[in-house]
Amino acid sequence: MSDLDLQLREWITEACRYPPGSPQRQRQLTKVIRVVSGKLWRESVAYYQDAVQQTWVYFCKNICGGYDPNLGTVSTWLNAYLKRRLQDFYIDTQKRRSQEVSTWQDKGGEVVDVIAGLADERGDVEPIWEKVQAWAQADVTGELRSLHIEGHPEVNCQVLILRRLLSETSWKDLAAEYGISIPTLSSFYRRQCVPRLRNFGESEGYVTS
Repeated sequence: MSDLDLQLREWITEACRYPPGSPQRQRQLTKVIRVVSGKLWRESVAYYQDAVQQTWVYFCKNICGGYDPNLGTVSTWLNAYLKRRLQDFYIDTQKRRSQEVSTWQDKGGEVVDVIAGLADERGDVEPIWEKVQAWAQADVTGELRSLHIEGHPEVNCQVLILRRLLSETSWKDLAAEYGISIPTLSSFYRRQCVPRLRNFGESEGYVTS
C-alpha cells in the first residue's frame, strides 16, 4: 500500500470518529475527495457528471461502515460504483433514444412505431438514431441547414436535430446558449424539423405515409 493510500485511510478513520454532518467529519472527507477526484474513472459522455455526483453521495453515506480498506483502495471501491452508475445511465439513455425515435407522430397526430419490424435476424433492434445522425450530418441537399429561425441562421434544423434528438441537449440549455425562448425553439423544431425527420423515416421505410 502506498503512502498516499495510508494517508487516505488515516483521514477516513479520523472522519468516522465524528457523527455524520459534523464539521470535523466533513473536513476529513473533503481531504479524501480532493485526492480521490483525480483517480476516478473518466468517460466523455453527457451523463458523466451526474454519475460522479451520485458516486460522491454514495461515498459520504457509506464510507463509514460500507467501505472495507482490506478489500482495496478507496479509489478502487468508488470506481466500481461509478462504473455501475455509468452503465445504468447508458441503458436509460438508449431506452429514451429508442422511445423518442420510435414515436414520431404521423400527419394525423397518431403515434407511429417506426422501430416495429426493424429487428435483424438476431432479433436486435437496429440503432436507428445512428442512421438519423448520419443523414442529418450529411444534409446532402442542404435543406436542414437552410431551415432556420428568423435572424438566427446558426439555429437550423440540422443543429436542432443533432443537439436535441441525438445529443439530448435540453431546451433550457439551448435557449440559454442561443438567447432564444424555449417556446420559439420548440415550436420551430415541431413545425419545421419534425416533418423532415418524418420524411426521412418514410424514405427509409421506417414509417408509412
